[in-house]
Amino acid sequence: MWTITGSLTPVPALSAPDLLAGPVVEALRALDAADADRCAVVEIDPSLADTAEFCATYGSPLSASANCVVVAGKRGAAVRYAACLVLATTRADVNGVVRRRLDARKASFAPMDDAVSLTGMAHGGITPVGLPADWPLLLAPEVAAAPELVIGSGVRRSKLLVPGDVLVELPNAEVVEGLAS
Repeated sequence: MWTITGSLTPVPALSAPDLLAGPVVEALRALDAADADRCAVVEIDPSLADTAEFCATYGSPLSASANCVVVAGKRGAAVRYAACLVLATTRADVNGVVRRRLDARKASFAPMDDAVSLTGMAHGGITPVGLPADWPLLLAPEVAAAPELVIGSGVRRSKLLVPGDVLVELPNAEVVEGLAS
């Protein structure tokens, strides 16, 4: 089923909960069983979790990797968070599309300590699967349409494999035109 794993051997994600952050396991269990069964996980060297190093080492195509970034939008004293998932070959339009979507005066990448504590996931492993329930999940159209993607697993020692259409079914997911460039 998976053509993007390079030298890695995937296993069904829910068969290896020890390779996933707690919120990710909970979110996968909450999915429709057929969708959860379409997700897999691969174990990796945690020092190779960064996208470029991961792809180069394991032979997974960069074009099949997606990065999740946490954005904090501020208007006055109010701070709103969102997660954006874009292909690794693109960048999220934080100061335009995301700022407007959050109805914020200013938007920027959330401080890493905030992103880690709010998600319950590791730096370098934050994933759209298992985000806080009140956060919007903004998906680039290319991500939503991808037949298979490599994304974070919530921890640095593994990667989650997931079809784009499963990501579209996650709580608060929105496909946003112009999100990535």
